Amino acid sequence: MDVLVIGAGPAGTALAGACARQGLRTGLLDPAPDRPWRATYAAWHEELPPELPADAIAVTAHRTRAVAVGPHALPPYAVLDNERLRAHLRHPGITVHTGRATRVVHSATDSTVHISSGHHLVAAVVVDATGAGRSLTGGPPRGDVAEQTAVGVTVPREWAAPLLDDADALFMDWRPAPNQSGGAPTFLYALPMPGDRVLVEETSLARRPGLPLSVLRRRLRARFAAMGRDLDQLDGPEERVRFPLDLPAPGPSRVVAFGAASALVHPATGYSLATALTLAPRVARAVAEALPSGPSAAAAAARRVVWPPAALAVHLLRRRGLEVVLGLPPSGLPPFFEAFFRLRPDHRRAYLSHREDLQGTVAAMAGLFGSASWRLRAHLALGVLGLRLPDLPGVRP
Repeated sequence: MDVLVIGAGPAGTALAGACARQGLRTGLLDPAPDRPWRATYAAWHEELPPELPADAIAVTAHRTRAVAVGPHALPPYAVLDNERLRAHLRHPGITVHTGRATRVVHSATDSTVHISSGHHLVAAVVVDATGAGRSLTGGPPRGDVAEQTAVGVTVPREWAAPLLDDADALFMDWRPAPNQSGGAPTFLYALPMPGDRVLVEETSLARRPGLPLSVLRRRLRARFAAMGRDLDQLDGPEERVRFPLDLPAPGPSRVVAFGAASALVHPATGYSLATALTLAPRVARAVAEALPSGPSAAAAAARRVVWPPAALAVHLLRRRGLEVVLGLPPSGLPPFFEAFFRLRPDHRRAYLSHREDLQGTVAAMAGLFGSASWRLRAHLALGVLGLRLPDLPGVRP
């Protein structure tokens, strides 16, 4: 075959479908290729590719808010319908294989992927879209990684109404949970869901190591208990989130990394889906055009699309921003995000969404520093150097 994609999540499925649409003989390998996508996927509406059908969006939140020190209006936010998204991304030209890839052996003309069952598959180009597990591109991250963690439940809208006020969605709300004293700060994230329901998650933006789910669960329960609501009355499943934020961009390899395996996860937000959906057709086109020159040329062409120089530079700046956030004291996070959400909309958009806009990213970071208090500036400047300023009791950054 021409292309074998390992991993049947949204990123892998998007790329496999895009390759098949280019006329490439495409395979998709996963231990359970038809298992449901259980995670809740969302994105800024303006980030989604225009060819995405309307029915792949389950709900759009037109009144999206963030609360740092005060409230801020944000652009519309879309929640995806997983099954309709999968139906749109898949293509009848994809040959689906069941199994787990264990290793890959390259030759001048192709690559052989060995499967745990003892079988193997041969393709000109192999893509690792196995998420942070990176089954063929280095394995899971080692050492202390910065993780985002969250625990969520879906509740009737009337339960969530006091938390939402007049908003449809909360991107982040840094007001602390009731009876929360000290400890790592967390925020509330809330999304509208079909059936007049709301997904509400207690979220740790970034911590090394990730904040335990038990802490997040306790804080989420406290928020509802303060309103006289008992989460034990609900029957739905609990949503649990844990993933790394600081994977480095992959180096040159005959295996093309894509999606979270390729560090497409935004180090400041944890988002990657809209980026993967946008890049998939471009990567597939690059592979199709370069494949006549050989597998190595096709893999290199794909990598250039995923990681052009500007995107690499922006990624490094965002990772430095992540380290700054990790170095802030607990009292520093609400003022930090207050300064961020007060930035000009185009600066916020550049930092959150435009992965190749180096000038806009620098302008956003400079604007935040220029508008911050002197104490917060000191935290930011030291954070860039990997140092920390003591958090003085009673003194807000």
